Amino acid sequence: MPPAADGGRPALRTVTSADWPLWREARIASLTVSPEAFKARLADWDRGGEERWRARFDDPATYGVLAVRGARPVGLAAGLTAADGLPELRSVWVAPEARGQDLAAGLIGSVETWARGTGAGTLRLSVLAANARAVALYERLGYAPDGRAGQELIMTKRLRSGG
Repeated sequence: MPPAADGGRPALRTVTSADWPLWREARIASLTVSPEAFKARLADWDRGGEERWRARFDDPATYGVLAVRGARPVGLAAGLTAADGLPELRSVWVAPEARGQDLAAGLIGSVETWARGTGAGTLRLSVLAANARAVALYERLGYAPDGRAGQELIMTKRLRSGG
């Protein structure tokens, strides 16, 4: 990964409930800067106190990873186990100033590692079908279309053990 514009490389950091302020900052930034990329809206997440944000990572069926440069988050991705038991990739985003450094692939790879650790053989995601850049990224990383749900394209990837 090439160095960041400020000379520092963003580091990937697994999120714990204590990291809720960083996660909140990154999630609100994603929904503010790139609202067209998400089904969720800022109004869904801009309220709520510490308990709501911590609760997301107190759940053992949830995983989060941040890309952090200095003290500032510049990317995020989440994993969670769906009701049917299949892990899902959620909320992938990289700040505009941090793009072009392969951070999205690193964030997604971290969630894939988590999913493999749960014993899953497949990781699923939903992406707005109109988000051509995201669809192309997921395809490049080995995800394939596996149906539709309204305006979302469902994609899956078979996870190989150990990598």
